[in-house]
Amino acid sequence: MSGYRKLGRAANQRAAILRNMTTAFVINGKVETTVARAKEISAITEKLVTLAIKEKDNYDTKDVTVSTAKLDGKGKKVLISKKSKSGKDYEVVDREIKTKTVQVDKPSRLAARKQMSYWLQKSHDSEGNTVNPVNKMFDEIAPKYVGRNGGYTRITKIGARRGDGSEMAILEFV
Repeated sequence: MSGYRKLGRAANQRAAILRNMTTAFVINGKVETTVARAKEISAITEKLVTLAIKEKDNYDTKDVTVSTAKLDGKGKKVLISKKSKSGKDYEVVDREIKTKTVQVDKPSRLAARKQMSYWLQKSHDSEGNTVNPVNKMFDEIAPKYVGRNGGYTRITKIGARRGDGSEMAILEFV
């Protein structure tokens, strides 16, 4: 016994299906699929949520100096004239230096992010905005389940699929 479901696919196809469905599940919070796939996605997601909860607050903040382009009232970059060594005039974008506070992951949180990025890929939400599901795991999902030890997902069976009679289920966060 291998310890996981083969889902009637080759290894690379199976991994691709599970990655895509796990990503969709984390972004949308709900997915409708077959019972076998739902059980595999649930097992993967439970491990990822546990990892996110463990490393949720494991970071430092740091001040970084950032150079940004100055913008005018219309949001366009401000240009200034300069003179080259040969005497020619050219225009350069005027820049301003700001201090910005950024979040820096500690090594164990960075390792957790890398493990999650195997299963979770950047995607787009319904409005077309780019969503990083790894960030969503740490920022939105992990804080909801801090006091809970497992059991973050629920599988609800909804009956057989019309085309091939495969048992269908809805997988959702509790």
